[in-house]
Amino acid sequence: MAGNESAENYLETILILSRRLPVVRSVDIANELGFKKPSVSVAMKHLREKRHITVDESGFITLTASGREIAEMIYERHQLLSDWLTGLGVPADVAVEDACRMEHVVSRESFEAIKKYLAEHEGKK
Repeated sequence: MAGNESAENYLETILILSRRLPVVRSVDIANELGFKKPSVSVAMKHLREKRHITVDESGFITLTASGREIAEMIYERHQLLSDWLTGLGVPADVAVEDACRMEHVVSRESFEAIKKYLAEHEGKK
């Protein structure tokens, strides 16, 4: 499970960085996550082998269709869960930390149910 969670975190980070930077490199990911570059390089090798990313000769990292799909799913979960927890009165820093853990373990069914519930109740505040 931990390997999958780690892969999801890396893909989500690449997505976030790609919206902020003109190009994404291993060093950018290492800086963003506070990891050492060698561990990021190993992770990028695994993501490349699974065809979730491509890395060109300049070291620029791009999400493939499958990588982008996973990254966007995790990012959506993160945003919705942290907003929901904050809305419940959880301090923002705690909400973000909890959302980071929850986004990997919640089933698709449970997440869709939470999303549907929130969409139905947003206007009823």
